Amino acid sequence: MSRERIVSADNSTPEEEGFSWALRPKRLSEYVGQRHLVEKLEVAMQASKQRDEPLEHVLFYGPPGLGKTTLSHIIAGEFKSRLITSSGPALERPGDLLGILTSLEKGDFLFIDEIHRMGKAVEEYLYPAIEDFVVNFTVDKGNFAKIINIPIKPFTLIGATTRAGMLSDPLRNRFGLSYHLDFYPPEDLQTIIQRSARILNVPIDDDASLEIGRRSRGTPRIANRLLRRVRDFAEVRSDGKINLAIAKESLKIEGVDEFGLDKLDREFIRIIAEFYNCGPVGIEAIAATLNEVSETLVDMVEPYLLKIGFILRTKKGRMVSQKAITQLDIKKIGKDTNLFEEQE
Repeated sequence: MSRERIVSADNSTPEEEGFSWALRPKRLSEYVGQRHLVEKLEVAMQASKQRDEPLEHVLFYGPPGLGKTTLSHIIAGEFKSRLITSSGPALERPGDLLGILTSLEKGDFLFIDEIHRMGKAVEEYLYPAIEDFVVNFTVDKGNFAKIINIPIKPFTLIGATTRAGMLSDPLRNRFGLSYHLDFYPPEDLQTIIQRSARILNVPIDDDASLEIGRRSRGTPRIANRLLRRVRDFAEVRSDGKINLAIAKESLKIEGVDEFGLDKLDREFIRIIAEFYNCGPVGIEAIAATLNEVSETLVDMVEPYLLKIGFILRTKKGRMVSQKAITQLDIKKIGKDTNLFEEQE
């Protein structure tokens, strides 16, 4: 079963993708959050410019919606170079990559999103390209087969993945720069929301922007999406200005509680608590009970619940933490018991 979730970090529509691009920073100096990453990246970029060399190959990894694609465009912009984009699933055969590599100019950047989903044959084809700037193209077959070495111009590969553990060691080791993007604190999200509100020409006060930031699951993409929904509510139900009361009322209607949890998150916790006595229980059992795909729960639900300490992942399975029991008012374990009070 597929559910549309306002707190999903994935882009849901092309319109939303276009909206997100309008709000994204264009320069590293405008980028909010990930301070240690930005500082190290800034040093690497400056050193590369001083030596007049291509930047080392870069890998960004972390949950979706945290800025991996944005940083890739910022890097290319800082070098005043082209950024050619592709994705792992789109690169199934070596021929899919050959045309891209041979068209690159010196200093170009090649961005491959979800690089862990790239075909194995394509991955091995990529190795000589990123090491020696050459592609080995095989023509004919059998006894008549021969390898033609085609030189390509020096470029920088930028890979992005939400599952760094699925990258092969040979590929991971070929990235000279590797950066992990973590969830943002509410204060950084507040700054992002205020910046977006200025771009959208939406009046918003500090308390409201911080409240939206607290409920944005540590993710800028979600913060901007919630801002849009609150803006719509303020324009229809009020005078267009966003204050704390308007923000809370709007997010209550959207089903996003004070912890940033939506219905699916609360169902996930409820199932473990009610049906499985707070765990441990395997993810497949939870998925079957929720009528959801287990990959959806692992990729879209668990990371944030783990981050805020509401569930625990053990060798035997998932468990509800004492923190969740306390803060979500889980009263009593029992199949016929309502475990959560009504959200205010």
